[in-house]
Amino acid sequence: MLNAARLQEPAERARVELPRLPAAGPLYRRALLNALPGVRGRRAVGVPAVELAVGAVAVDPERLADYDRVCGFRLADRLPATFPHVMGFPLALRLITMPEFPIPLTGVVHVGNRITVRRPVTVTDRLDFTTWAENLRPHDRGRQVDVVLVGSIDGEEVWRGVSTYLGRERTSGGGERRDPADRPAPPAVTARWQVTPRVGTDYARVSGDHNPIHTSRLGARLLGFPRPIAHGMWSKARCLAALESRLPDSYTVDVAFKLPVPLPSTVAFSATAAPPGWDFHLHDRRGRPHLVGTIR
Repeated sequence: MLNAARLQEPAERARVELPRLPAAGPLYRRALLNALPGVRGRRAVGVPAVELAVGAVAVDPERLADYDRVCGFRLADRLPATFPHVMGFPLALRLITMPEFPIPLTGVVHVGNRITVRRPVTVTDRLDFTTWAENLRPHDRGRQVDVVLVGSIDGEEVWRGVSTYLGRERTSGGGERRDPADRPAPPAVTARWQVTPRVGTDYARVSGDHNPIHTSRLGARLLGFPRPIAHGMWSKARCLAALESRLPDSYTVDVAFKLPVPLPSTVAFSATAAPPGWDFHLHDRRGRPHLVGTIR
């Protein structure tokens, strides 16, 4: 088993200010090259002792409008809670593709995401982004790590996202397998959505996340899937769009990503009021969960 004592946080992080957001394309190419046989070396036992920062990132109104259409949000000047995630994603990607990052990008599984909106952010705001990794810990299928991305305006934190990634590794413990009969019945269906293959390519365009597992049948097969799968963050955004008119000015939305959404497919969305917020689910025709989330 993995030695939890070795999964330690750095005593302090060095801050590195970047002049601009990095380009995602070269970072993906580097990650793919490092995944070639005989190239990838031993992964780190800790997280990088660094935080990356970039200042005054402007909102692109055309990109925002395109994002709203792809994810089902109304066209508005206020940013959806998930949009700062895509704005700052290249900075987080730069961190994830560092040699010191404990999980290779090609082996990353996005298993959870928590976003806290502290106040509304609008199209005229400029965001300062900072990202770092923390909480590297053992998991029965490998290791998990949190990548934190913070958005601030004039020194005030207005948005925070925490993405949890799993790096699958062989361990001596197989983990307890759950009997499908023990799975609770899915909640009543609020809506059904047809998810077409274009969701993968359209979301890649507006988000900058061009992982081929979402856009290419060959890329998906190389990573163990018979066909492309939807981005987890598209699924989260689509669920939030369905509840958009019921969201307050500040809240936390927390999701766990379960089974991938294959492209194409039909998914069922369920939402239940849970004062002071909501519980929501996304599941397939057989009731198997794709996503489970809460808004508080």
